[in-house]
Amino acid sequence: MCQEPTRLPLIGDRAPEFRAKTTQGEINFPKDFEGSWVVFFSHPADFTPVCTTEFMTFASMQEEFTKRNCKLLGLSIDSIYAHIAWLRTIYEKIEYKGMRNIEITFPVIEDLKMEVSRLYGMLQPGASTTQAVRAVFVIDPKGIVRAILYYPLSNGRDINEILRLLIALQTSDEYGVATPANWRPGEDVIVPPPGSCGVAKERVTKPDPDVKCLDWFMCLKKCPPIK
Repeated sequence: MCQEPTRLPLIGDRAPEFRAKTTQGEINFPKDFEGSWVVFFSHPADFTPVCTTEFMTFASMQEEFTKRNCKLLGLSIDSIYAHIAWLRTIYEKIEYKGMRNIEITFPVIEDLKMEVSRLYGMLQPGASTTQAVRAVFVIDPKGIVRAILYYPLSNGRDINEILRLLIALQTSDEYGVATPANWRPGEDVIVPPPGSCGVAKERVTKPDPDVKCLDWFMCLKKCPPIK
């Protein structure tokens, strides 16, 4: 059973714990996923067209997430039986943008009582009282919420952007850097701003040949791909 939180999970919080039935068996979250990144995402309902395109795209890109030590976890406020029927229909009948015979192997949570949806703020009354909005939580291997995205029921997510965000977070963790707007893997990253006047002056008077400074507070450098 889930307990109602005093507030919704925020970036930097521990991911709220729950047990749930899924299409891949019962899970204890986030305990069962410790040591891996997780992209946890919700959908309004089974057998809906926007959700179908998202599920197919997530599944077609699952290997890209897996090789970056990231597991996918879906949720819809429907029964396991509805999930199975929907996923089977996707595999047997749906072709979209060249994707066909797409098998969904990541777990999809049954949330008929809407306990998990409420726990994670996926139910937003202004949008619907019976369907979850398109929420995305990126959770790190220690079970900490690192990023949160919300989309309305009517508009599908950009799965490539979710993957890009995952890689950016991993790059920041690995090298202690930040990533600029529209950053793509392989592009320059941002060196953290100096923490003292002395360091700021040194950046200007004794420049590092591997660092390109546009000003004392804004410096960029090359960054190797994450391991």
